[in-house]
Amino acid sequence: MKITFNTDEKLVAAIREGLKKKDGHCPCRREISEDTVCMCREFREQIADPDFEGYCHCMLYYKSK
Repeated sequence: MKITFNTDEKLVAAIREGLKKKDGHCPCRREISEDTVCMCREFREQIADPDFEGYCHCMLYYKSK
């Protein structure tokens, strides 16, 4: 398993700016809770799945097998 940033540098910069504006919460989510702090709960659960390969919800991170 390997987790990397998206290779699209402009997208990564935009998401990081959104994270700053929302105090570390996923900029793609309306809800502000412990579940939306980056790395969000959804992606942490996906990481735990050995069969999952793909991007997190906001496409900042990519998990490869």
